[in-house]
Amino acid sequence: MNNIPRPEYPRPQMVRPEWQNLNGEWEFEFDFGVSKKDIEFQKNGEFTRKITVPFCPESELSGIGYKDFMNAVWYRRSFTLDESWTNALIVLHFGAVDYETEVYINGEFAGRHIGGYSSFQFDISALVKPGENTVVVYARDDNRRGEQPRGKQSEKFYSHGCDYTRTTGIWQTVWLEKLPKNHIKSFKVYLNVDDCCADVLVNITYPTGGATLTAETSFEGRATGSASVQASTHSVMLHIPLSEKQLWECGAGRLYDLKLTLSCGGDTDEVQSYFGLRSVSWDNRRMYLNNKPVFQRLVLDQGFYPDGIYTAPTDEALKKDIELSMALGFNGARLHEK
Repeated sequence: MNNIPRPEYPRPQMVRPEWQNLNGEWEFEFDFGVSKKDIEFQKNGEFTRKITVPFCPESELSGIGYKDFMNAVWYRRSFTLDESWTNALIVLHFGAVDYETEVYINGEFAGRHIGGYSSFQFDISALVKPGENTVVVYARDDNRRGEQPRGKQSEKFYSHGCDYTRTTGIWQTVWLEKLPKNHIKSFKVYLNVDDCCADVLVNITYPTGGATLTAETSFEGRATGSASVQASTHSVMLHIPLSEKQLWECGAGRLYDLKLTLSCGGDTDEVQSYFGLRSVSWDNRRMYLNNKPVFQRLVLDQGFYPDGIYTAPTDEALKKDIELSMALGFNGARLHEK
């Protein structure tokens, strides 16, 4: 997996073992007239270019480097599913696609999403088969019509003021995930520093038969607490007293590991995550972290990269931004939401 760009797991706070990264080389085509849907391009289109996903076509890292306006673009690639994925739920994830997106699997419509800055996914279980499959992505993006959020993407050909090179189409990781039919959908951790405990609210698919949900925490490999409940509803709360108080604070980003396990109807879903134990408050004058005042020395991080534009070329490049900020004496950053 290291021979493709951005190979790291794209959702580090909800990690599962069985997934497939779809970054790398895709077929690509411009649609300046926004007309290729009329000829069912998703079924029989002739693609003439190649692009490296997840970098937008305006970027140099994409292999395209086209800086002018693109009203619509198309992507296509094949992927292979192992027989072991046959009876599972197959979910296709997109980190972000700007702006209006339609996805087709083996020529059939899989779903539509509007919004260039949010992650989305489609259950494609009914559309795929063991062996080779094809995914086509259509993205329409018009920063000049005034009907969509464009952030700091320039509505003029050149960058101007604090508006910069545009980002069209796929600009975050595309990936497949294998899920059991009974699985964890989402969760949120509520922390109490004073009582040294964590409450975990877990949303699951509706249990079919007896279901057991277990949460286990650890710090640097040492077990720090666990809880287990019988689950019979969509939402379940687990209370975990922590045996060690390891605070997350400036200069010491201490993190607990968290493992959630759902056993239900013969299915087992395991999710790995992490959290930091800390409290944040404000008294109209000062910010407090763990009940101690913190003077914020913040830098504005625009989040643009000369070769990837919206998309950092590597995971290391993202870390480097933080390291450079700290080396200059800052203890935080205001990062433009993307």
